[in-house]
Amino acid sequence: MAKFTVNTHRFDPYRNFKFRVKVDGQYVAGVNKCSALKRTTEVTQWREGGDPSTSRKLPGKSSYEAVTLEAGLTHDPTFEAWANLVHNFQGDAAGSLKNFRKDISIDVYNEAGQRVYTYKLFRCWVSEYQALPDLDASANAVAIQHIKLENEGWERDTSVTEPTEA
Repeated sequence: MAKFTVNTHRFDPYRNFKFRVKVDGQYVAGVNKCSALKRTTEVTQWREGGDPSTSRKLPGKSSYEAVTLEAGLTHDPTFEAWANLVHNFQGDAAGSLKNFRKDISIDVYNEAGQRVYTYKLFRCWVSEYQALPDLDASANAVAIQHIKLENEGWERDTSVTEPTEA
């Protein structure tokens, strides 16, 4: 059975290292890591009075795990500006109730740089922000900042289809 409908010659799955994250219609600079998209549905057990030895399982509430994005430290202010909408350190520390939730998208690309998947995440907001990593003058590492995004769900954008590979 073919794993790919357009590129029937292809047997290898897509790699996980080519992706871009879009916030407010703009790609965020330097994103090098994105945690998994995970949805969990609770199980509700139910037993019928006439059949006490068997319980049935019904789907309950679904919840979506937070997504963590990591980016190399650049002059792109996207993470910091968004985190400040939730918690503004000036004044009474009140956040922006109007703009702190944002829909974002994650684009996944094949090895040739063609977009193969897009997932849309809805009503995301920053619950954790790390502006700087531990700084160490003797280390040989990239400075990484990260944000943790709570979200109220995600879905695959089905308008993005399998491209024809050369």
